[in-house]
Amino acid sequence: MINGIGGPLLLGVAVATFFNGAHFLVNKEQLIETGMPVISTWATPYHGLEAATVGWNLCLGLAVFFLARCQALLYFINNIADTELTTRCRRRLLPEAVLFLVFFLIFLIRTLLKDGFAVDAAGVVYLQPYKYFINLIEMPAVLLVLLVGVAGVLYGLIRSYLSTTWNKGIWFSGTGTVLTVLALLLCAGWNHTAYYPSLADLQSSLTIANSCSSPFTLKAMSIVSILIPFVLAYIVYAWRAIDREKITKQEMEETEHSY
Repeated sequence: MINGIGGPLLLGVAVATFFNGAHFLVNKEQLIETGMPVISTWATPYHGLEAATVGWNLCLGLAVFFLARCQALLYFINNIADTELTTRCRRRLLPEAVLFLVFFLIFLIRTLLKDGFAVDAAGVVYLQPYKYFINLIEMPAVLLVLLVGVAGVLYGLIRSYLSTTWNKGIWFSGTGTVLTVLALLLCAGWNHTAYYPSLADLQSSLTIANSCSSPFTLKAMSIVSILIPFVLAYIVYAWRAIDREKITKQEMEETEHSY
């Protein structure tokens, strides 16, 4: 229960700090300190956990929590061969989806209308009105990814609720979730934006320019990233093996490896 509730809630809160900021300081001169060469420190004794007390952060946290519940219901509908259980899942889908949409739209609309953390040509961080809305306008490809992602989530949820036989909602909703999260993260870091703003010291905010690795590290990571298709292929293979046959009540009662 702690993992199921606290995990997605705190994960959403953490992602929300990319737009709302966190209390930390960066001092690169400390890198030469032999005793403690740590350039970044929290500005409060709560080590960043105070972000969970901010209402706007909690909106995204609750949105992630209810979205996780929606995804679980869609997975059950797709992978469990039990009419009674899948019918109950479809009924439960409506309140979970409504709560997800309420909290997500509150966070999204507020983020698009708030001042954002922009970076000028000299690397100085400053507040710019409607920064994240401007980012989407100036990056139409990211806006398109966001719209397609949201549409995929809504299609998977709505059709799964209205249909008594359709069970492919997890594919549309899952893919849409990945695209939506990708668009939000790109909006937070691209187009001269500080992707991790500091509320304690605006110039301590992290940008892609001031926090990326060395060219050698980036080249090494680029080479390793070529392996990603193989990892993805393995994931697809493993899940297809797991989900090749639908879960049944008889299987759960008879097998020694039911879970």
